[in-house]
Amino acid sequence: MIFISESSGSDAENYLAAGEAMAALVAEQPGFLGVDWLGADGREITISYWADDESAAAWRAHPEHERIREQGRGRWLASYDLMVGTIHRGHQWQREQAD
Repeated sequence: MIFISESSGSDAENYLAAGEAMAALVAEQPGFLGVDWLGADGREITISYWADDESAAAWRAHPEHERIREQGRGRWLASYDLMVGTIHRGHQWQREQAD
């Protein structure tokens, strides 16, 4: 899942706390494989990885996630885009550390 959001700039302290709480909660969810996050200037990109659609749907329906999502719409976010897709292949590369 790719979640791109723009902050409303409102109540930043509680928004940060909610994000930390959601990060801890999602890490406990069956089928959760990991997350990548980037943020700057009020825009964030969160990419979460799931074992299957059912696991992702269960996270969406989690009562605490639903509550925070509604607060985000009502207070913390100006807009967001959510995209769901399947990764068919990928590769990684990392420069070796110089001695």
